[in-house]
Amino acid sequence: MQKLPHIAGLSFAVIFGLTFMFSKTVLDSGMSPIGLIAYRYLIAFIVFEGLKQLNVVKIDLKNKDLKPIVIVGIFQPVLYFLFETYGLARTTSAEAGMMIALIPIFATILSAMILKEKPKLIQVFFIVLSVSGVIFIQIFNMRSGLDVQFFGIFLLLMAVLSAAFFNIASRNASLDFNAKEITYFMMVMGAISFNILYISSLIVQGEVGTYFTQIFKVELIVPLLFLGVVASIGAFFLVNYALSKLEVHISSIYANLSTIIAVLAGAIFLNERIYFYHYIGAFMIVVGVYGTVQLNRKNKRLKSLQ
Repeated sequence: MQKLPHIAGLSFAVIFGLTFMFSKTVLDSGMSPIGLIAYRYLIAFIVFEGLKQLNVVKIDLKNKDLKPIVIVGIFQPVLYFLFETYGLARTTSAEAGMMIALIPIFATILSAMILKEKPKLIQVFFIVLSVSGVIFIQIFNMRSGLDVQFFGIFLLLMAVLSAAFFNIASRNASLDFNAKEITYFMMVMGAISFNILYISSLIVQGEVGTYFTQIFKVELIVPLLFLGVVASIGAFFLVNYALSKLEVHISSIYANLSTIIAVLAGAIFLNERIYFYHYIGAFMIVVGVYGTVQLNRKNKRLKSLQ
């Protein structure tokens, strides 16, 4: 059983790594980022609600204090995706990648302060090594130098903090709710929030009709289903499950592996080149993740023997 949370960590890293490719496909079709998020969570909610109505997935939120999972939903997906989307619009993808890579560090700091889950000093080293691998790759990905847009960086920092607080909130909510219930409520909040924003923007632009025409484009069905069902429902269920079983600094570090998956997916499916710095950065990421996880296992073994 103890292996399952780590398998979940590896699995959500693979899924999140593939989302970059599918998101790029949708955005290249002309869909706006906020439209992509709106459709993604609408599909996720419809599928999840269908499974709930068919009793395939049992969700029981009656007579429960919903405050813990409301807090989870506010941080992720609502605040995180809003800050990330508008931050990306004002920065380069490399700058965004470097900022998002800081999530495990912020999550570790906050979990130590709030949940009193303090990693060993050597684990901190491996966490920093893994994050440095992501940043190393992103620095080399820059083609025209560093042109810092401070407001964009600020928005991305808010996204990082939102993701870090999500890790804390989800682990706290797991005391009263299971991973399915937390994930379901996240899909509900995402679908409502982003579709209200997207439809409002289309009303202002006088293009409400495109809301119904875009989602039914044949070439977007597979990418949107992957993003809505696999990446939203599947990946966030795995995240919430891992957070219910593992300390925040362990669960969050797996996310850095998504950078390696994104590079491999780009090379295999989009014919993008892999350069020397990808290998160096990937090595740093893998060693950092492995060191963090293995030291956690050794610490638990030692405690069980005492």
